Amino acid sequence: MNARIPNDLEPATVPAMTTTLPAEAHATERVPYETPEGYTLSATLFNQDLAPTQRKGRRWSSYSIFTLWANDVHSLGNYAFAIGLFALGLGGWQILLALGIGAVLLFGLLNFSGFMGVRTGVPFPVMSRISFGIKGAQVSSLLRGGVAIVWFGVQTFLASVVFRVMLVAVFPSLHELDKSLILGLSALGWLTFIALWIVQVIIVSYGMDMIRKYEAFAGPIILITMATIAVWMFMRAGGSIAWTTNHALTGGEMWRTIFGGGALWVAIYGTFVLNFCDFTRSAKSEKSIVRGNFWGIPINMLLFGAIVVVMAGAQFKINGAIIESPADVVHLIPNTFLLVVACLALLILTVAVNLMANVVAPVYALTNLFPRHLNFRRAAIISASIGLVILPWNLYNNPVVIVYFLGGLGGLLGPLFGVIMADYWLLRRGKVNVPHLYTTDENGSYHYRRGVNPKAIIALIPAGVVALLIAFIPTFHELSSFSWFFGAGIAAITYYWISDRSQSFTEASGEPIAVASTH
Repeated sequence: MNARIPNDLEPATVPAMTTTLPAEAHATERVPYETPEGYTLSATLFNQDLAPTQRKGRRWSSYSIFTLWANDVHSLGNYAFAIGLFALGLGGWQILLALGIGAVLLFGLLNFSGFMGVRTGVPFPVMSRISFGIKGAQVSSLLRGGVAIVWFGVQTFLASVVFRVMLVAVFPSLHELDKSLILGLSALGWLTFIALWIVQVIIVSYGMDMIRKYEAFAGPIILITMATIAVWMFMRAGGSIAWTTNHALTGGEMWRTIFGGGALWVAIYGTFVLNFCDFTRSAKSEKSIVRGNFWGIPINMLLFGAIVVVMAGAQFKINGAIIESPADVVHLIPNTFLLVVACLALLILTVAVNLMANVVAPVYALTNLFPRHLNFRRAAIISASIGLVILPWNLYNNPVVIVYFLGGLGGLLGPLFGVIMADYWLLRRGKVNVPHLYTTDENGSYHYRRGVNPKAIIALIPAGVVALLIAFIPTFHELSSFSWFFGAGIAAITYYWISDRSQSFTEASGEPIAVASTH
């Protein structure tokens, strides 16, 4: 049988069933371009970055997975959320319980999502083809990627604010550059934003393996820095803290806030549980995922919760004020050198969070949209550029955009998760024909109707509507914290109910068309 090659891939020689990817794809492996049944792999679905990864040579260990969470859990946004629970009236043990409930749920969800990546070796946009179809998958990947692009810009802006504080502390004369506004941002703001933007683009241009190395470098720094700040705050408060505010919650309201906080903790990670396979496709084994998640989620989150309780309780004891994030504490450091060190650590943290949470998803989404023309580096530059030109500081300062636009898009991620999980685990029982994910042949397993699975769309729409109504309609205020769960649950049940549960599924490994893991 002679191999049929996608039009935009023109190797010099074509041995039977194998060929060599072009040099610009950064590959030296010889890869077949047909499924075992003889279906041609399409250049509109397949390239070096979208191809499944070979099991041999995968580099993401338990430590790699752990450092993802060592960085992301300690993000400034998460601290603001957890300290907000203290402001609402939860005490120390209640905050730890809320975070613990969320951690247990996340541990299970992330394991299920992560196993899909290590078993198939494919990124999230390709994984979405299983349930939504080879064309319908664009809906889920672009939705996830669109949210991430905006947050990439916003997080870069927030990091630039910390950078500005550090520079002004070292060079007070720069304060003059922080006054006049150009398109809503001061001259110093522009300089710091562009500088951080360039740093992140350089890191991501070297691919997923560089991101892995950066996360491994940043993780210990963040843990040590946050623990040190907490100890310093504890000493400033005289060796004790306030365990609650003057308006502590009790009874039913306390328990609603605890469970609501745990649910929101899961919703915060609703984006990550969706595309965790982008990382675990290069994990060494399922055991490495479980171990990394165990130390990174429940154990690390308990440490995070303890730091939150100490910081918030110490500051409240000192002057009755409630801080919003560790950045507020950094401003209080009297020593300029230590202030600079703390600011640098927060910058390292924010960049680490941005790379893992807001860069990888849009890169794969864009690569999936234009696989003929984009690879990881090109897609990274494009997504980062979009995050710049939208002037994210103006969006961040607009509550309507943050709450309704980004909140609305985020509210749809739960239903997406529900459909994908129900299809993979309940309907197919993990049986996937990986080579068929890359063919447009009408007889392919994931062609459905013109490349779209109508049942996935049917399940997605009502679940999304319900999730948005619960999240934004004041009447459902008491349930709003659980909107992600309602959306995911309704979508999963609907999809499973309307699907043909009597059909049989074939399983085929992606190893015959896999490329060496460079991630």
